[in-house]
Formats: sequence, C-alpha cells, structure tokens
Amino acid sequence: MARKNQTLGEFIIENQKDFPYASGELSRLINSIRLAAKMVNHEVNKAGLVDITGAIGETNVQGEDQQKLDVLANETFINTMTNREIVCGIASEENDDFITIKGQKSDHRNNYVVLMDPLDGSSNIDVNVSVGTIFSIYRRVTPTGTPCTIDDFLQPGNLQVAAGYIIYGTSTMLVYTTGHGVNGFTLNPALGTYYLSHPNMKFPEDGNIYSVNEGNYIHFPQGIKDYIKYCQEEKEDRPYTSRYIGSLVSDIHRNMIKGGIYMYPSTSTSPNGKLRLLYECNPMAFIAEQAGGSASDGFRRILEIKPTELHERTPFICGSKNMVDKVESFMKKSNS
Repeated sequence: MARKNQTLGEFIIENQKDFPYASGELSRLINSIRLAAKMVNHEVNKAGLVDITGAIGETNVQGEDQQKLDVLANETFINTMTNREIVCGIASEENDDFITIKGQKSDHRNNYVVLMDPLDGSSNIDVNVSVGTIFSIYRRVTPTGTPCTIDDFLQPGNLQVAAGYIIYGTSTMLVYTTGHGVNGFTLNPALGTYYLSHPNMKFPEDGNIYSVNEGNYIHFPQGIKDYIKYCQEEKEDRPYTSRYIGSLVSDIHRNMIKGGIYMYPSTSTSPNGKLRLLYECNPMAFIAEQAGGSASDGFRRILEIKPTELHERTPFICGSKNMVDKVESFMKKSNS
C-alpha cells in the first residue's frame, strides 16, 4: 500500500510482488535509473555556473544539434546501467544504434532492455526552463544467454514492463509505472532521497488546457486545425487555456496534474510526425493509460503500433481521455 512520504527504495521493495518476474532484477534497474537521475540533476542545477550549456557542435542521429548536457546525460545513464550489469541492451535517442551489454562473464544473462531520451527539451537549459529524462523498459524476447538483437527493442508499447520520466524543475520528480498505476517521487536534495509525493496519479477525464506549437498551425492536418478552433470557441466551458513549454516531459506532467491534452501532430513538412515512438511516445502513452488518460496518433492507440525501426517517428496526441477522443473524432471527420 503506497504511503505518502515513503521513500522510493521502500516503495520498490514493497511492490516487487506485483511483478510477474519478481527476481529483483527490475528493482535494481529502477534503482540504477534513480541514481543516474540524481547525477544528472546535479549537473542540470549547475548549468550557468560551469561550461555545460549550449550546443556541442555535433548532431545526433535525428539530425538535431546536440547540447552539451545531452551528451553528459546520455553517458551518465549508459555508464550507470552498464557498470551495474543489469540490462542486456540500451537504446538511446542520442545513439545511431543500440548498445549490447555483455557483462563481465560475457554470458548475456540479463533480461531487460532500456530505451531512453536522456535529456528531453535540452534546448531549454540555456533559458532555465524545465527539462526531463524519459525511459522505457522491456523484457527481452531473444533467449537469455545470447546477445540482444534489434527484435528486443522493436516491441509494441503494450509490452512495456515499466516506463517513467524524471522532470528537473523547481523540484526534481521521478514518475513511473510498472503497470499498476502511476506514482511520483520528489527528490529531497538535502538528503538525496526520493519520497512518494504524488501517489496514484490520475489524468482528469476532461481538462481545459491544450498544448501544441501553434506556430506550425498552417502545416497541421485539417482535423487538428478544427480541434484548435474548437478549443478557442466562446462557449460555456471554453475557450480552453493554451499552455506550451516545448519540453514533452513538462507539458505532459502539467496536463496530468491539471487536466489537458498535448499534441504534436504530423505536418506537411513532417508527415510522419516528429516525436520518437520508442523513446518518447510509447513510455508517455504507457504512463498516460496507467493514469486513466489516453494516447493516440490521431487514429489509433499508440501502444498498439508495431515499430519497424529504432528511431521511428509518429504523430502524438496524449492527455485526458475525453479530450483525446474529441481530437480523434475531428481527425476521422476530416479524413472521411
């Protein structure tokens, strides 16, 4: 039973029994992510005092400018999980290909793979706006004792065993699910300990916040344009409030607490969408559904999409269930 102010370590141990493969391996993995998040949080809080802000002068596999903190966060999470030998493979938005973890005995005995966006919204660091880390955990489908393969990573989101995000803001929070609801833990920086601050987090069924980059309005599908107009109508329960931070973690986190919808649809310039299915959309969709919300590409459930490549992109609509349903109705109507 979750108790407010329970430590994350206590919560993990207490809830191990809810997991069908309760060997302690997943618990050690969550603990490893917790440690890496504290290390990244320390670096984020130093931004502006030391030379870790700004672009590094290189681009990642997505063609995006890499920020110095992107690289630092990526290395921190990879090194922490590799050194503890608790995963058989890691895939990161910042790397071209997945990484195989052999283990000291080279026996490939570990059973989980992790996919992650090590620092979502990193371009906001220079202006002191919240950023985050997103992670997704799957149980391998290849035999234990063999090297992991691409098949271990290209699983639909409904097979995730855990997912979560860390938000580095006015306070640092780790929010995660193992398929038994969503819980949020706030870091006490004086003690270096996460405490349960947001037990059993839930999306309100309805909301009055819509989060979308309206600067791209002219490029949006007609259904999204129609929904935005709907949000702006003068009605008894509208207009809705427009709030857009430009950091997926921050926007989803706010909307889960207050009720709202996040949209990053396809555009005429990015017909397949821009967000990554495996590193961003699947983990956020898993969290949203576990919190009573919904996630869609505008026509189908995100968690049912079978990925075909590591860095696959997709349109993404996520938030309060009734709001997502409304967007889907506008999309279907405009497509008919």
